[in-house]
Amino acid sequence: MPVAGVVLAYALSRVPLPGRYPATMLFIVSFAVTLPFWREPEVIVDSSRYFTQAKHLEVYGIGYFLREWGKAIPAWTDMPAVPFLYGLILKLSGETRAYIQMFTSSLFALTIMLTYRIGKTLWSRELGFYAGVSLLAMPYLYTQAPLMLVDVPTTFMFTLSVYTFIMALKQGRSWIPAASAALFTAFFSKYSTWLMLSGLGVIFLVYSIRKPEARGRKTDSGRKAASRGLVTAFIASLLIGFVVWHKFDVFSEQIRFLMAYQKPGLRRWGESFVSTFLFQVHPFITIAAAYSLYAAFKKRDLSYLIIIWPVLLLFLLQIKRIRYSMPAFPMLALMASYGLCAIRNREAGKSAALCAMACSLVLATFAYLPFLHKTSSVNIKHAGEYLNALDIRKCEVFVLPPEDPVLNAAVSVPLLDIFTDKDIRYEYTPLPRPPREEVEKSPLRFTWEYRNPAYYGPEAGGTGKTAVVVIYGKPGKELPDPVRERIEGLAKKEFLVYDEIFIDQTLVTVYY
Repeated sequence: MPVAGVVLAYALSRVPLPGRYPATMLFIVSFAVTLPFWREPEVIVDSSRYFTQAKHLEVYGIGYFLREWGKAIPAWTDMPAVPFLYGLILKLSGETRAYIQMFTSSLFALTIMLTYRIGKTLWSRELGFYAGVSLLAMPYLYTQAPLMLVDVPTTFMFTLSVYTFIMALKQGRSWIPAASAALFTAFFSKYSTWLMLSGLGVIFLVYSIRKPEARGRKTDSGRKAASRGLVTAFIASLLIGFVVWHKFDVFSEQIRFLMAYQKPGLRRWGESFVSTFLFQVHPFITIAAAYSLYAAFKKRDLSYLIIIWPVLLLFLLQIKRIRYSMPAFPMLALMASYGLCAIRNREAGKSAALCAMACSLVLATFAYLPFLHKTSSVNIKHAGEYLNALDIRKCEVFVLPPEDPVLNAAVSVPLLDIFTDKDIRYEYTPLPRPPREEVEKSPLRFTWEYRNPAYYGPEAGGTGKTAVVVIYGKPGKELPDPVRERIEGLAKKEFLVYDEIFIDQTLVTVYY
């Protein structure tokens, strides 16, 4: 595997940088490298929340979603923007996972394009291109791009807000409403983005104090840039304020809960910085980003403050959970590119960037992806695909309680729904749960607050052929009498991939 990465890196290093349309090339490559990961399972149970919220829009319409989000539609600590977009896609596509993956992979590729644009706007075309390549040298991102989560869309929304805000300050005109809309969408993507959006204040300060003449090109005065920034912030504030006023009770309760539960929880959950910046991010990128600190200080480059601020926040606030760190990754890529471009030997910088990208791609494809397919979460995916091949209209789901639960196994039902186009009937009954004090500190606490959507009710699917799906956590689990009576005389297909990595296991048997 390392040899394959080196060979690929060497081959890429022989290819000249694109003379025309580098952003388009970055988009095509970025989208293409996510395609092998479209077959991965939904390994993070949070997908069940976002799918459930989105399906409410699909089933009951946009008006219902806007009225009932945070009420009849459980919102947990989620923001509405990304589930709203997912719901529109489900409504238009007929609930096909491939369209969601096409959307998220496109946002991933657009994030890399925007990273290039930011680097080109602030410094040079070459720096922007290396920044896009550096973002592809983060193997963790490949595994996240196709998942029905909010992290990749949030990263895109934040990067879009940074780029459009820079352009609004530089050029004004149509960039002002575009930046306001981007800021509005990023604000309602995820709560953790609020911290990152403070970086727009850094952009405002940098352009406000910038002299009229910069790098030999005429630029607007700091006063004009400041006025454009204030207008952009004012428009965005009006839009944000309207939504917050309309849903004030929901947001205030979420913020109270975040302060009481999520904030102290971050000290218990998460990966180390070593894991994030030396394993999930290629070490070359981290080393180049560290070197860029010296290079920027030596040049007294104020523009560098724009890209270092979000990354600096991760260390100042000790944000170690990698999913919360993702919006800062494009800025980390820009830092790395800044460091690579500061190397006198340009070929060495180019080779380092391409080597990091190639090795990361090989690692993600031949190590990360096979690992994901060996986890028990793949049973849900395979069961859903098997149900799609059966001549049935609906399936009846039973979830058996685990002996030592770490999460509420009922969230497996929405995960199954992601992979099957059959109508699901599921009558939820509360499952045995750990002691209250354990639940209140658990990172999977949201699973114990699961509420069964009405669209899984007894009338789901109407009449027609039915399959029975049993979800359980341990081989040899004894079936309750009602389930045994329901499956009597039926053939079965078992999905029993069992791993020894995660405490929670998800095994599935389909009876038909």
